Amino acid sequence: MKIRLYPIAVPLLLGLAACVTEYSKSEAPAALQVDGAESRVEIAFAGGSDRLAAGEARRLDGLMLAGNIRPADRVAIAAAGPPRLAERRAAAISSELLRYGIVARTATLDTVPANRAIVSVGRYTVTLPACPNWSQSQSTQFTNALSSYYGCANATNLGLMVASPADLVSGRPLAQADGRPAVAAVERYLTDRVKPPPSPTATPFASSTGGGGGGDTGGAAGGAGAGAAAGAGAGAQ
Repeated sequence: MKIRLYPIAVPLLLGLAACVTEYSKSEAPAALQVDGAESRVEIAFAGGSDRLAAGEARRLDGLMLAGNIRPADRVAIAAAGPPRLAERRAAAISSELLRYGIVARTATLDTVPANRAIVSVGRYTVTLPACPNWSQSQSTQFTNALSSYYGCANATNLGLMVASPADLVSGRPLAQADGRPAVAAVERYLTDRVKPPPSPTATPFASSTGGGGGGDTGGAAGGAGAGAAAGAGAGAQ
C-alpha cells in the first residue's frame, strides 16, 4: 500500500511561508548616521609666485590652532595659475598643513581668483544608533527575522573608534603616504606624548578644546551640519 504525502506537504509549506514576515523598523539592523559640512578658506599668494602673501602663513597657523582645520577633515586645495604654478602653490599650502599632521589633496575648481588658492575643509560627524534596543520581546521567535538589538554593538563601536568619520562616507584613494604625520605619530607614542582627541562640540566647525592633533571621532557629538564635502570642478584659472 502506497501513501501519498503530496497533499499534506503543500499546506505545510504554505504554513511555513506565512511565518516569515517582513522586518519591522525596530528589527532593522542598527546603522550609523553620518552628517557633513564644508567650509572654504581663500589664501593669497604674491603675484605670479608660489610664495604665500604676507601674513597668510600665520593665518593658516591660527586656523589650525583654533581647530578650524583638523587632521580628521577632508582637505582639498585648488590653486589658480598655470598648471605648474598651481601645483607649486598647492604644495606650499600642503607643507604648512603637514606641520600639524593634516594631509591635503589637490583639486580643481571652476573658478579660483587670480593669485589665490581655495582650501576646502570637509568635516563629518557620526550619530550613534539608538542602542540598546530591546523593544522586541526576547522570547523565542519563529519569524526568521533579525532582533531589535541586532548590530547595535558593532555599529556603536565603529562610530566611537573611527578616526576620520569621512571614511564612512567614501574611502580615500590608494596613494603614497605622507611620512611626516606618520613619523610624528610614532614619536609621540614612543615618548608617551600621545594627543587626546578634541572634545565633542555642538557644531563640527566649532573650535577645538582638546588635544587638537589626535583626530575627530565625532562619535559622541551627534550629527551636525548639512551637506557633504564639495566635489571638484575643472579648469582652475
